[in-house]
Amino acid sequence: MSVTEVRDVRATQPEGGPMRIAVIQRVVPETPESATYWMTWRDGDGEGYAFEAGQFNMLYLFGVGEVAISISSDPMHPHRLGHTVRHVGRVTNAFKLLRPGDEIGIRGPFGRPWPLHEAEGGDLLVVAGGVGVCPVRPAIESAMRHRDRYRRLILLLGARTPDLLPYKDQLDEWVALMERLGVELHLTVDEAIGPWLYDVGVVTTLFPKARIEPARTTAFMCGPEIMMRFAGRGLLDMGVPPERVWLSMERHMQCGIQLCGHCQLGPLFVCSDGPVFRYDVIAPYMEVKDL
Repeated sequence: MSVTEVRDVRATQPEGGPMRIAVIQRVVPETPESATYWMTWRDGDGEGYAFEAGQFNMLYLFGVGEVAISISSDPMHPHRLGHTVRHVGRVTNAFKLLRPGDEIGIRGPFGRPWPLHEAEGGDLLVVAGGVGVCPVRPAIESAMRHRDRYRRLILLLGARTPDLLPYKDQLDEWVALMERLGVELHLTVDEAIGPWLYDVGVVTTLFPKARIEPARTTAFMCGPEIMMRFAGRGLLDMGVPPERVWLSMERHMQCGIQLCGHCQLGPLFVCSDGPVFRYDVIAPYMEVKDL
């Protein structure tokens, strides 16, 4: 897939539309440095809003600024939005002050979604590290809801330590679904601190456990870029075709519509040509230092 082909696909995606107002309903701590903000639309503001797994919104805190955050909730319920925010910058740190009843502005959705249709009839492998599970969570939920469309559903999730693995309650639910839905879930951490019943090691050490059949596999990856580089190379070494490996990129975005240029990656814009890219399209730019 060339850059031109990427842009042809992106041109079919609707742009984000006007700013809407949402009301915070609940704040759920996920890790020591992140929380999920559950919100619903202010009366009438969500009319016509819909999104696909893998897209993001621009969230506006009045008097503070705007930030791009992946939508981490189920696309089946577009009037109950969840955004998991890692508190690492000026705007995202201001989210710590939000309480139920507070209002925020939302522009979106933006970006290209996960191509779930590409995996239908075969095996869907999800490889996620840390808060990288947040952008791919809606795709996992969609795949579980339509479990009959996939031969195998394999989830390989990792984090540096157990406390940095988000959605612990939902992970327990997924474990319970392993037998009933045939979901294959494997967890690992770089360093086991406290009680930990699963694997220890980087997420790529789970590949042998997955017993991947390369010709049948479509892979979705999200996490730190170094993890995705090694995981991508590992999947290719195992024989997974590069056109069947997809990943979600993260860059600083200030507009969401390819105007500010902050998210430019070579000839691509993460906000509009991504954030979900096919591996063979984006991999050459991931190898360029400081790009």
